[in-house]
Amino acid sequence: MRGIRREVVYPHPPERVWRALTDPAILATWLMESDIEPRVGHRFTFRTKPGPGFDGIVHCEVLEADPPRRLVYTWGGGPTKEHPTRVEWTLTPEGSGTRLLLEHSGFRGVAGFLLRTMLGRGWGHKLRDPQHFLRVLDRLATAR
Repeated sequence: MRGIRREVVYPHPPERVWRALTDPAILATWLMESDIEPRVGHRFTFRTKPGPGFDGIVHCEVLEADPPRRLVYTWGGGPTKEHPTRVEWTLTPEGSGTRLLLEHSGFRGVAGFLLRTMLGRGWGHKLRDPQHFLRVLDRLATAR
C-alpha cells in the first residue's frame, strides 16, 4: 500500500525546522502534545482528543536521529497500534531555506487505507497551511 509523501520548502534554516519537529513545547502548538526527544531508542507519545476507535494516544519510538537532517520514528495508535507505521522527516538545505520531506509509510489493510487517507489530508494541511507549521517557524524566527 502506498504511503504519504509531502514535500514543502520553507524560508527558514534547517536548525529552526528541526527545532519545530523535536521540541515538545513547539510541537504542541502545531501538531500534538508529546514527550519526544530526538534520541535513538527513545519511546514517546503524542496525545490528542480521543475519537471512535482511538484513545488519543500515538505510541512512538525514535529509530533514527541525525540533527538537523533526519528524524525517523514509529507511529502506533488506533488501528496502527499493533502494527506501527513509520514517519520519516528529511531536511535538506535549499538556498537560505529548507526543503522538508515527510514520508509516512507502513499502512496495512482496510484500516490502514482509511488511516492513510485521513492522515494524508492532515499532514498536508499542517505542513502547507500558513496557519500551522509556517506560522510556528515565523514565530521562532522573531522570538530571538
